[in-house]
Amino acid sequence: MLLATTRPGQLHFDFHPRSAARAAGGWLVREEAIMGTAIRVELWADDRRQGEAAAAAVMDEMHRIDRLMSPHKPGSELSRINREAAQRAVPLSEEMGRLIERALAYSALSDGAFDISYAAAGQLYDYRQHQRPDAAALAAACECVGWKGLRLDARSRSLRFAREGMRIDLGGFAKGHAVDNATAILRRRGIAHAIVSAGGDSRVLGDRRGRPWSVAIRDPRRPGEQVAVLPLQDVSISTSGDYERYFDDGDERCHHLIDPATGRSPQGLRSVTILADDGLTSEALSKAVFVLGVERGLALVDRVPGTDAVLVDAHGVLHASAGLLQPAAAAV
Repeated sequence: MLLATTRPGQLHFDFHPRSAARAAGGWLVREEAIMGTAIRVELWADDRRQGEAAAAAVMDEMHRIDRLMSPHKPGSELSRINREAAQRAVPLSEEMGRLIERALAYSALSDGAFDISYAAAGQLYDYRQHQRPDAAALAAACECVGWKGLRLDARSRSLRFAREGMRIDLGGFAKGHAVDNATAILRRRGIAHAIVSAGGDSRVLGDRRGRPWSVAIRDPRRPGEQVAVLPLQDVSISTSGDYERYFDDGDERCHHLIDPATGRSPQGLRSVTILADDGLTSEALSKAVFVLGVERGLALVDRVPGTDAVLVDAHGVLHASAGLLQPAAAAV
């Protein structure tokens, strides 16, 4: 039985003493609140100290990415970009340059459904206070949204905004990057069985020592219930849902997933889960598909090799990509 943690940073081992020589090995779980979300790592270590050091390295990496990419920390590289890029080309770190380059590639792939410049409109919502912008303010903000206005110069590795009022947010991207980095750290430290989660983004390393990892997709309207449980091995999974940060305004749910074209929350889906080889892909596609809706979203997933999707639409109906449906069809 795996023991759950009860406090951030707390460690629990559950030993399976098959022999005295294996007594030092076991499952380790560590959790902390970083990047505005719950960070969790669960891993098997043959040696307790090796496992503790690996889990600590994961949390150190999460803190590093938060310091670099948080829009709320004035000293972060992201905050500096948002302050200065409308006036001049801002030099980027190699890591930030690669991330923005990938973000622009996903914007092109999704016809702008994924767009880190949505932040000009997204910043106008206050989900805690249940406040949304009026029509005039939203229209003005949407004039500052558009990924083609992000002038990335690969030669000088710099970024400039095409107009005043633009800003970017990596909230739909940074956690996927973080879980990718974390699993790479675990591999380098000799960990072969693990799962790293950052909110709705997870990446599994290997299997769970002889059986797949089981990752549940929650029911968007029934807390504590699931619509599916997926057996996974060596894959990334990202879920975006309209239940994470939201408030209801009449018949419309205002949630944190924003359509860059309108500055408003799409209403056609309740949740999108993407399976992919890496966290950047799964997280970016989960946001893009949510904006595109069922038909266009699944068409996008079918165009990207190695990806699959599970969607819950506005009526609670489950949809799956062709890759997930083929095994069931073949078994008939």
